[in-house]
Amino acid sequence: MKKLSTIAAAIALSACAGAPTMMMVDNATLPEPVRVPAGQKLMMSTTGVGEITYECREKKDTAGAHEWAFVAPVATLYSGDKKAVGKYYAGPTWEANDGSKVTGKQLAVAPAAPGNIPLQLVKTEPAMGAGAMVGVSYIQRLNTKGGVAPAMACDAMSKGRRQQVAYQADYVFYGM
Repeated sequence: MKKLSTIAAAIALSACAGAPTMMMVDNATLPEPVRVPAGQKLMMSTTGVGEITYECREKKDTAGAHEWAFVAPVATLYSGDKKAVGKYYAGPTWEANDGSKVTGKQLAVAPAAPGNIPLQLVKTEPAMGAGAMVGVSYIQRLNTKGGVAPAMACDAMSKGRRQQVAYQADYVFYGM
């Protein structure tokens, strides 16, 4: 009997090996500002891999000074089994390969490790289209890597110059 249960367990594990994995999030361990409201259920998780574009611009509040300003992100969204399942781009917009998409508004950010863009909580608008994004109400950006403004000089001579910076982040989707 023990041998049969061991074989059944091995078959179950091998069947799951090819299945997409979903990231589990313990919101209680996250910084307060980026926690999802109580009652939200994890629907999907992806890893976004892409780049953020910055532009050298004159600072609005300091004449003659310049800074790298955020322009837009673009990333491919991957499932836990490394399959491309959608894309992320300016809006902010998350679009699944099935054509459904959500846009949203940033509610809060929290610092990440130095050299990484902040963690983020976004409240979404109702989904457009039918598919994976239907019912999504909040999205968290977690486990960020890279994506901060360029370290190169930004001055009057480089005004208008654009620079892409590589980044990666986990996007976790919640709904009721």
